[in-house]
Amino acid sequence: MSSSDLAQRQELEALYSGHHGWLHRWLQGKLGCAHHAADVAQDTFVRIISSRDALLGIDQPRAYLTTIAKRLLIDRSRRQLVEQAYLAEIALIADTLPGYPSPEEIAMAVEALAQIADALEGAPARVREAFLRHYLDDQTQADIAVDMGVSERMVRKYLVQALLHCRARCAALADHPL
Repeated sequence: MSSSDLAQRQELEALYSGHHGWLHRWLQGKLGCAHHAADVAQDTFVRIISSRDALLGIDQPRAYLTTIAKRLLIDRSRRQLVEQAYLAEIALIADTLPGYPSPEEIAMAVEALAQIADALEGAPARVREAFLRHYLDDQTQADIAVDMGVSERMVRKYLVQALLHCRARCAALADHPL
């Protein structure tokens, strides 16, 4: 390491140790948050270190640090404004697009599925399977018949049995509430 590099490193260490605490407190007063203040203070010294002529001719180190920190605060503020506008736009798009159910819609769907499960309780397995595939998975009767290895007519019978079972189960629950 050359003597000029060593001298610059010592100057930087002196600047950091002599003014980092002061800069952090000043930024904390501006930002109201110790964590954000620590980030900006660190970024200020990183900016100085990455500068080619970092410490040449600095007569007033606090004014120099304040100027750099203020510029970083402005950059940070601009980034936050862009980020907020971006997030607001995403929220607007998400609200207008179909396919994003609200929490209320999700709760209603879960409740409906629980009611269907209760209504189908006790139905034969193949009857339940045909019902669920047709009404929840939107499969055609022909597709269900092929998958289950039965005729379409049998699938129709399963669906009728499922509906009759649900009707009887709902009537029984209405007569004997919990």
